[in-house]
Amino acid sequence: MRRDKFEKLVEEALDSIPRKFKKLLNNISVIVEDHPSPEVYQKTGTTPSHLILGLYHGVPYNHRGPYYGNTPPDVISIYQKPIEQLCSHEEEIKERIQEVVLHEIGHYFGMSEKQLRDIEKFRRGKT
Repeated sequence: MRRDKFEKLVEEALDSIPRKFKKLLNNISVIVEDHPSPEVYQKTGTTPSHLILGLYHGVPYNHRGPYYGNTPPDVISIYQKPIEQLCSHEEEIKERIQEVVLHEIGHYFGMSEKQLRDIEKFRRGKT
C-alpha cells in the first residue's frame, strides 16, 4: 500500500477515537514508519522475527503530575510493513490499524499490555 493511503487510514483511526478521550490527548505525535528500528527491538527485548505493529514512547497520561511540561511530545509509532505482512487485503489493514492505534492510545493513558490484551480479547468475543 502506498504510504499516503496508509497514513490516511491512521488519521481515520485517530479521528474515530471518542471525543472524551481525544480531548485528553496532549503533547503527542503519531508517525508512520516502515519498520521498527534496532533500538526498538532492544528496548522491547525482542528480535526482528517478532512483529511489532506499533509502539508508544513517552510519559503516560496518568503519570503526568503538576510538574509535567517543557518536554518533547510523546510519540506513537505505527509500523506499516509488519501490519501489511499480517493482512491480506485493504479492509484487513484498515481494521488492524484501528486496533493498533487504539492499543497504543491505551498505553498513552497508562494501561498495561495485559489490560490492553484483555480488552482486545473481549472486543473479539474471546472472553
